[in-house]
Amino acid sequence: MIVGSFPNSRPRRHRQNSWSRGMVRESNLSVEDLIWPIFVQEGDNTSTEIASMPDVERVTIDLAVEKAATARELGIPAIALFPKTPAELKSDDGYEGVNPENLICRTVQAIKEQVSGIGIICDVALDPYTSHGQDGIIKDGYVDNDLTLEALVNQAFIQVEAGCDIIAPSDMMDGRVAAIRNMLEERKKTNVQIMSYAAKYASAFYGPFRDAVGSSTNLQGGKETYQMDPGNSNEAIREVIMDIDEGADSVIIKPGMPYLDIIDRVNRELQIPTFVYQVSGEYAMIKAAAMNGWLDHDKAMMESLLAFKRAGASGIWTYFAPVVAKKLKNG
Repeated sequence: MIVGSFPNSRPRRHRQNSWSRGMVRESNLSVEDLIWPIFVQEGDNTSTEIASMPDVERVTIDLAVEKAATARELGIPAIALFPKTPAELKSDDGYEGVNPENLICRTVQAIKEQVSGIGIICDVALDPYTSHGQDGIIKDGYVDNDLTLEALVNQAFIQVEAGCDIIAPSDMMDGRVAAIRNMLEERKKTNVQIMSYAAKYASAFYGPFRDAVGSSTNLQGGKETYQMDPGNSNEAIREVIMDIDEGADSVIIKPGMPYLDIIDRVNRELQIPTFVYQVSGEYAMIKAAAMNGWLDHDKAMMESLLAFKRAGASGIWTYFAPVVAKKLKNG
């Protein structure tokens, strides 16, 4: 006999059939929730496997165009592009990041010319372009905030000119959203969105990504002086409010699974479009455990993504995007 405040309630009634479980499911994952990060490299018709990220590869521009077409066919609404800059083009000031002929700009242009109906997101930060691997310009041994802002604004400008739809500053410099938004307004680019990495934590989960863009081998020091302390939650709320006030249209929480509480707080307290980045380390852990037979790959993948939706995420950046899209499409 069930006793208590609701003596006739049996939640298990809903759980006995798949159709009834679906009827009362509070959170659902759809293809429209997905953003697919894609790594690009120089060359032609070439892909390079990333050892620390099984089933993820760097591709040349022609193959990136094919991936964009695949994303559109699967119903994935947007892709995000990240470059692996050749070592000879890296410098202390990250000048290649503001070169209108750089790898990212050429990739954006190629996709826009050949694939319609999909959004393109561009990362704004200098780490793929600096010889020291930091996200900004170093002065007296410190990443200088205000020196970096001008470079970030110029980087955002050339990406927009190339055809980028959404600017995603990941650098975590103070005031960069306002600086980029002011530039967009002055240039009459008022319809370009800013999706800011408002709460990007100084995390140990970024290692495989740094391998993918080639910054791990030259990274000098950590990024704790500008990325967020993992122990802080209230600070994340302040960062999000600041970025929205400065002109961001949406925000990103990064990493994902270790920061579900931040996603939940932003969703409940601020009720703004909040995206989450399931970062390379999270992806790699699931892949490695599945490859060793310790986890069911598809179940762990889907459960991890559903957790983001349950926490209130508007959408999810994930390397699983094409696999998940196919799975959802096939029912």
